Amino acid sequence: MRSPHRRSPTTSATDHSGVQPAKSGDGSSQARKQTAIKGKQAVVKGELHPRNPHRGRYDMAALVSASPALAPFVIQTPAGSDSISFSDPLAVKALNRALLAHYYDIAHWDIPAGYLCPPIPGRADYLHYLTDLLVEANAGILPEGGRVKALDIGVGANVIYPLLGNRSFGWQMVGSDVSVQAIESARQTVSANPLVHGQIELRLQANQQRHFTGIWAQDERFDLVLCNPPFHASEADMAREAERKWRGLDKSRQQRGAKGSKRGQRGRANTDRHASRSVSPGAAPALNFAGQAAELWCPGGEEAFVTRMIEESCGFSRQCLWFSSLVAHSASLPAIKRALANSGASEVKVIEMSQGQKISRFVAWSFHSLAQRREWAAEHWQKESAHG
Repeated sequence: MRSPHRRSPTTSATDHSGVQPAKSGDGSSQARKQTAIKGKQAVVKGELHPRNPHRGRYDMAALVSASPALAPFVIQTPAGSDSISFSDPLAVKALNRALLAHYYDIAHWDIPAGYLCPPIPGRADYLHYLTDLLVEANAGILPEGGRVKALDIGVGANVIYPLLGNRSFGWQMVGSDVSVQAIESARQTVSANPLVHGQIELRLQANQQRHFTGIWAQDERFDLVLCNPPFHASEADMAREAERKWRGLDKSRQQRGAKGSKRGQRGRANTDRHASRSVSPGAAPALNFAGQAAELWCPGGEEAFVTRMIEESCGFSRQCLWFSSLVAHSASLPAIKRALANSGASEVKVIEMSQGQKISRFVAWSFHSLAQRREWAAEHWQKESAHG
């Protein structure tokens, strides 16, 4: 089976990220080479994680070859390069399908109308930075295959993190959501792609006030928890942020057009490039990834959501190596850090990611010391690998 890693523009055994193949004892049906990671991965503004296959410009010819349905949406920019209109939600969805087909062998993917259409390069970046946490505990080796199990809180109808996590690293993935429709849509996508059968599980969270209780079994272990929480505290806040963002985008596009510069085409992973809107006269702009209410806003916004997540994680502290969540607004960090200081976590990290002109971040916390994390790796990854 082809590994999505091998479609990266860099094909040498050792690339600029310091990644080298290493021997693996994984005998599973998804056997993959373990990866030795050398050195510290520095955040470079405008660039994705060194192991992210989506660095550089979109190769539209390759994407159209993987998904011919993208072809009608390809346009030529004033600079002469191929692109799509990111203001067209159908084009954005077609691009996502092509990216999933080309890099991850996902042949069938769709979302219901009105649900979040995620920017795949940025979503992949979160996962690649999470792998650095596993590498730290595992003697510089990236653990891959079914030995690693991750939980995505708020998986959404697009089921993007489980798809990327499984197809990039072979991880066992669990996704939870409070929306019945989102879970059903995610299940349809999983069912339509035989390569992920038995490797992605979807669970309905019946209690909207809980993140883990009710979907996390008493004796169940996760190596990672990840989450893309609702950003906004209300629908009004969401609308104001959308308007501000689109004004900034329109100004940026006008400036680029006036200068005729190609510079703005390099930062492909900026989440804004996967956004689109339709505007009628006098109407407020509507983001094509605006999604359902549960995807974008909740009382108290991400600050309250992540704080509750931290508080609840204390009850599952020995069953997970690393908890994590994206944090969209830096203003949310002080309250989140206070909650973490009160949680008893052994280690807390705020990890920045660069996506185009935007610096994003996630917070990660573990109730295990470094020595305990290394013991976890030896027990769950190395030992199982040696006897696989």
